[in-house]
Amino acid sequence: MPDLLPGPHGHPECSVCGRTIWNDPKLAAAAIVPMDGGIVMVQRAIEPAIGKWSFPSGYVDRGEKVERAVEREVREECGLETVVEGLVGIYSEDGNAIVLAVYEVRVTGGVLQVGDHETLDVKVVDVENLPSLAFNHDRGIIADWIARKSLPTSGDS
Repeated sequence: MPDLLPGPHGHPECSVCGRTIWNDPKLAAAAIVPMDGGIVMVQRAIEPAIGKWSFPSGYVDRGEKVERAVEREVREECGLETVVEGLVGIYSEDGNAIVLAVYEVRVTGGVLQVGDHETLDVKVVDVENLPSLAFNHDRGIIADWIARKSLPTSGDS
């Protein structure tokens, strides 16, 4: 097996063929699901932040369209069928390999219920009275979503 050596880009390089080994980020997708005057949140059954609340979310599978991953995660975690309405934002941090794509989705069917093994509970929460959130960036994402909804559309005067 060849050795990995420091390469010119700061990434490891194969000692035999010189090929750069790129340590690519992992893409996750999350959904803001407006419902009954609030948003749907799930209580996490897995680490990190087990027992705390966040958006329905998960990793995007290789070859999967990001929007379909969002819809799949909502269905798996809370039983709702949805369609993507628009991008809220892309979120990343220095030193964190996960890039998070957050979309607003519209409910088209299903029943709000606890889904897969990753979810302890699911409920609609008031954005002004949030439960204990799993991740520091969640409040900022909600603020971005609220700001996005407040922007005038091209048809507004």
